[in-house]
Amino acid sequence: MFRYLLLSTAIVLSVATSVAGWVYRDLIRIKIASVYANVPPKPAAPSVIGTANPVPLSGDAPWALSALPECLIQTSESTGPREYVLDRLPPGSQAVTPPATLTYGDCTIFLAGDEATVERGRDRFRIPPPIRLYRSGTTLALLRLGPGGMELRVYQPPSR
Repeated sequence: MFRYLLLSTAIVLSVATSVAGWVYRDLIRIKIASVYANVPPKPAAPSVIGTANPVPLSGDAPWALSALPECLIQTSESTGPREYVLDRLPPGSQAVTPPATLTYGDCTIFLAGDEATVERGRDRFRIPPPIRLYRSGTTLALLRLGPGGMELRVYQPPSR
C-alpha cells in the first residue's frame, strides 16, 4: 500500500512541476540582450581563385583530376567490388605503364609506380596509391583502391 502512495505522490509532483513550469514560462525565460562589439578588420586572405594565385596548392587528393576541368572533365564514376568496377572500364582501355608523363591542357600527370602526381602551374597534387591509369583513345581512366572498395573515374579532355 505504501508503494502506491509513493508512486501517486511522484506522479502528482511531476505533473504539478510541469504545469507550474508551463504557467510561469515567461517569468523564468532567460533574455539575452544584443551587444555591439567593435572588432578590428582581419587582414585580407591570399587569393586562390584565378591565374594570379600567390599561394600554391598541394596535398594528397584522390579527386585531383576531377577538380581541374580545364585539363580533364570527369564523365563517370563507379565504386564497388573489383569485378563490378572493372566491367565499367572504357572499351579498348590499355594500362599506362609507369613511369609515364601525360599532358592534358596545362596539366601534367606524372605516373610513378602505383601513384601519380598532377601539376598545374605551381599547384601540385598527389593521387595516393594504389592507382592504375588506363587510356582508350582520348579517354583517361583512373582506377584506385579506396576505403569502400575499387573506385573508377573516367575523364575526357574538354572540347576546345
